[in-house]
Amino acid sequence: MKSKLYVILPIVAFAVIMINAFFGHLFFDLESEQTINKYSVYVHLQPQWNSYPKNIIYSVTSVWDNIQTNSNDPYYEPELDIEVKTEYNSNELLHIGDKAYVELKHEFSDCKNEWKPIMYRRIVDSISSQFSNWQGNQLNSDPYVVKYPDISNKNFSKIDFESGFSYFIPICTIKEKTSYEYSIKVNDENLSLDVYVVPSIQELENFQNNSHFTYYQETGCYGKNFQMFSGLCTDIKKESGLLIVTPDKLNFSVTKIIVNLHEIK
Repeated sequence: MKSKLYVILPIVAFAVIMINAFFGHLFFDLESEQTINKYSVYVHLQPQWNSYPKNIIYSVTSVWDNIQTNSNDPYYEPELDIEVKTEYNSNELLHIGDKAYVELKHEFSDCKNEWKPIMYRRIVDSISSQFSNWQGNQLNSDPYVVKYPDISNKNFSKIDFESGFSYFIPICTIKEKTSYEYSIKVNDENLSLDVYVVPSIQELENFQNNSHFTYYQETGCYGKNFQMFSGLCTDIKKESGLLIVTPDKLNFSVTKIIVNLHEIK
């Protein structure tokens, strides 16, 4: 059955792309009820890290309420589709203690722009997501609000995480307090992540300075030593986000960490 799917799905995807080439303009006005904000962050570790010269890419998709985007104002014009925008921020040399790394953020990481997938991209993403659902690698078939099964990996100790690479992913919201469901996975089955919903980016600095850091401790607001994890955290502040920690024991030249965030309406 699976071998047939490997043949059928590419054929279906190609047919969808061809149909879109001729008739896609009829569907471009379809809009989701929430704003999609999609971006990536590239991190290149410097020689002070045990994992040098390896890299980390955070691929982030946020789906959130945006009154301005969803307003009926006839004069409102959303930002250009990310697929036709190619500008990037400049590289930044940053430090965690005495360890340096280079960071490159895509400009759509500021919660002010929306990503509107054109029709064929949305369908191809949906087919891929459905296939992952059939394989058991994804609990649902929504390509932009993704839920992963919880898969732990106990190969790493607390010390591995304390000396690892940590990063903060902000949530997008216009509310003072909100609720978010999130999912995260790493493309290396032999690697684990710790993830915490923290009240502000200040907790990243606290963690990196080996100080006490605060995170929401309700069930679903954190996960430790997981290769894949999904959670739901309620009543969190506007400045909140995910604190993600990776041990300094990367195996791949590029480790990809996929993060999905969805604001509950």
